[in-house]
Amino acid sequence: MFQGSIVAIVTPMFEDGRVDEPSLRRLVDHHIQQQTDAIVAVGTTGESATLNHDEHCEVIRIVVEQAAKRVPVIGGTGSNSTAEAIDYTRCAQQAGADACLLVTPYYNKPTQEGLYRHYQKIAETVAIPQILYNVPGRTACDMLPATVKRLAQIDNIVGIKEAVGDHQRIRELVALASDKFAIYSGDDATAMELILMGGKGTISVTANVAPKAMHEMCMLALKGDRAGAEAINQRLMGLHKQLFIEPNPIPVKWAVHTQGLIPHGIRLPLLPLSNSCQEAVRQAMQQAQVI
Repeated sequence: MFQGSIVAIVTPMFEDGRVDEPSLRRLVDHHIQQQTDAIVAVGTTGESATLNHDEHCEVIRIVVEQAAKRVPVIGGTGSNSTAEAIDYTRCAQQAGADACLLVTPYYNKPTQEGLYRHYQKIAETVAIPQILYNVPGRTACDMLPATVKRLAQIDNIVGIKEAVGDHQRIRELVALASDKFAIYSGDDATAMELILMGGKGTISVTANVAPKAMHEMCMLALKGDRAGAEAINQRLMGLHKQLFIEPNPIPVKWAVHTQGLIPHGIRLPLLPLSNSCQEAVRQAMQQAQVI
């Protein structure tokens, strides 16, 4: 079972929008050196929405190859088409990913039964560990705990990334946790509390910018050390908030570029971080002691 700080890694791009493979490989090495516990390739933060099919599969393959089993790699393979999600999940399995992360189908608003059958079909078709991902703020689709409970009975569905950030929802999900089904935070601002309540870690945007601190915070929370985890988390709280001052991954790509780790590229319809927002992100980085 995966645990700790799992970075939802950005996809480095040149200014013309092409994927920058050398920077991606260096970024994987950087995260391993900074003690990131696992890597999600091509999640929302990795600009999955604008990578074409071949790029999507290739980025997962590159991350798996570069990680070389030093840390687990989880491929982001969700789609609002069940057939396409199966296709991406097969790509990740063939690339050697350790698991897949599948966002709820966005825009087309399936029912709870439709969600169940979507994930059931993918799990039955591709024999790789799969993590559900609920982020209604982006997808306009909220997978309820009752549906998660049904899906948790499927052997290769091994967890959920929950980004609602509501403590009552978290408590309901943690009650479903078992040796084979883990709860992960998808909301950096409440990740510490989720782990202290019984979650196994966070799939994190902040970890792109402060990987070592996020690892240390998660490890302390997993040990039940609230005071130790809180001391680090307070330092990171500005990042947790300001990395969403504009839609993700706009601020985080600017921050990682500012650290000298990637070029400045991002794909339309997203634009680089507005000048008016840069100082707030810079101050959060200074507070977190990452610049």
